[in-house]
Amino acid sequence: MAQVIIMDHPLIHHKISILRDVNTGNKQFRELVDEISMLMVYEATRDLPLTETDVQTPCGVAKAHVLDGKKLALVPILRAGLGMTNGILSLIPAAKVGHIGLYRDHETLEPHEYYCKLPEDIANRLVIIPDPMLATGGSASAAVSFVKARGARNIKFICLIAAPEGIERLSHDHPDVSIYCGCVDEKLNEKGYIVPGLGDAGDRIFGTK
Repeated sequence: MAQVIIMDHPLIHHKISILRDVNTGNKQFRELVDEISMLMVYEATRDLPLTETDVQTPCGVAKAHVLDGKKLALVPILRAGLGMTNGILSLIPAAKVGHIGLYRDHETLEPHEYYCKLPEDIANRLVIIPDPMLATGGSASAAVSFVKARGARNIKFICLIAAPEGIERLSHDHPDVSIYCGCVDEKLNEKGYIVPGLGDAGDRIFGTK
């Protein structure tokens, strides 16, 4: 069974509450997604390995710790995952960025690929896959399969809101992938939307319908 981490930070919950509000405009919505993504990746990278080094300060030499050569890749699921990218990159600016394009069939609710571009050395990197909503889990599972097909084995999935059905699907298909959720909602409706959720994240990020 996959490791599922549900965020308990007050700032994350506060900001998600504002995201949910139907009266929150596109500009504020994008800013909040940036901020929440930054807070969540802070937690998701808590286990990165460190190595000790000496740093010359103005007053002497300090024993300090730096990342132990860990390479990271950020692979957002298009298009809504793009909304989380800047917030994550603000903390991990050296990460390489790939993209996976998926659309969901409105009848079957199954994902279909239309674009996949990943770093050549992705097999040697910790891969973080962000997508605001983990609904049916189909797109998330397909995205993980794509990066695994390129050799990646260390993968984390980050979402703002998840449905129990999506967590179950992703955990079943990829029990080795850690799942980080801002919060877990009640269920999916007949159209595959998370209830109560926040609507269509892509539309609210980009101002489309």
